[in-house]
Amino acid sequence: MAVDFRFIIIGSGMMGAAAARHLSSMADGIALIGPREPEERQAHHGVFASHYDEARITRTFDGNLAWGTFAARALDRYGEIEARSGISFYWEVGCLFAGPTPTDEQDYINRALTVSRSLGSNIETIAPSELPQRFPYLAVAPDFSGYFERKRAGHINPRALVRAQIKLAEQGGVSLIEATATSVHDAGSHVEVTAGGRSYSAERVLVAAGGFSNFHALLPRPVDTRVMARTVAFYEIGEREMAVFGDMPSTIVLGDREEDHIYILPPVRYPDGKTYLKLGGDTEALSFERLEDAGAWFRSDGSAAERDHLSRVALQLMPELAGCRVTSAPCVANFTPTGYPYAGFTQSPRVAVLTGGNFVAAKSSDELGRLGAVLLAEGRLGDQDFGGELTPVFAAIQDDTASFAGLKRHAAS
Repeated sequence: MAVDFRFIIIGSGMMGAAAARHLSSMADGIALIGPREPEERQAHHGVFASHYDEARITRTFDGNLAWGTFAARALDRYGEIEARSGISFYWEVGCLFAGPTPTDEQDYINRALTVSRSLGSNIETIAPSELPQRFPYLAVAPDFSGYFERKRAGHINPRALVRAQIKLAEQGGVSLIEATATSVHDAGSHVEVTAGGRSYSAERVLVAAGGFSNFHALLPRPVDTRVMARTVAFYEIGEREMAVFGDMPSTIVLGDREEDHIYILPPVRYPDGKTYLKLGGDTEALSFERLEDAGAWFRSDGSAAERDHLSRVALQLMPELAGCRVTSAPCVANFTPTGYPYAGFTQSPRVAVLTGGNFVAAKSSDELGRLGAVLLAEGRLGDQDFGGELTPVFAAIQDDTASFAGLKRHAAS
């Protein structure tokens, strides 16, 4: 039978929009399905996305070769995307890691230095005695060293990046359908997608719905992921604070455990006209298995307890924030038991999935989207794209939480 589209991508967030842009240069007959950001978050009942924000850290410094490679490939295309779309989204202010001097070859910092050498990234090591002089906004333990990536690092505006990706995708012939997909059905010779009360057909479908990929009936079998609550804290910055923090790089402070790392975004102007310094962590244990619960979380202001914890940490690390107004917002992180994103086909040879950001994927979303596009167009990923590591794991018939005991964590982005 004739189909409406050759390919349909479900999810117009950071990975899905990137996949649509890349696929538009490989094939014709493409649709991108996803809803607009809700105008009133607290009144919205439906799906959300975690890219509804103005700042995410970007860097290549990473203790895992695959993640570092994804980031480097994406960063190297930022300039082209900005130039072609006319939309600015990247600020190359650098990224500073601060932590105790590593004592073991397998410590995160030593692994990241090894990966950086293989990627050609320039990482400056800063001695503990020099760190307070170079970065006076930050108060850390006297034995902490710094690891500063000046180039190919800083922060991106995820909302603006998604706008740029969609603009270029549409220029490439992609049909944008602003609706929520609620079902995907392999009909044998084609795939049927229901979205916004209408039915669309395609030869192949890529589900790139982030933390909402297991909700509704988008996959023949749920992928093995855990959708975790995350709270971010915002410090409202005035002229006094801008004199202290205005030139700071993106910053990650290492804790005793990887989940204790704190990430800090430099002051960024938000749509309300105010400037905020944002920070977050990776310690919350709340997870979601139902659309209703995830939606309720996104309509909230996050966890008050986590906001207070982040505030205490913030004042320890940045005493000059004392007296600033503090607010919070919700986010989710979509973790896989492998520690890698998923990019592969499901039990259907016509339905693929791209998800599993593991709290580090925003900076790499353009490359992950490219992998999704290659997967749809060619049917597989090669070793050069870490195809074996990205093989999806599907949930057992009965939920097995033990599979997450070995969850790999990385510094947050």
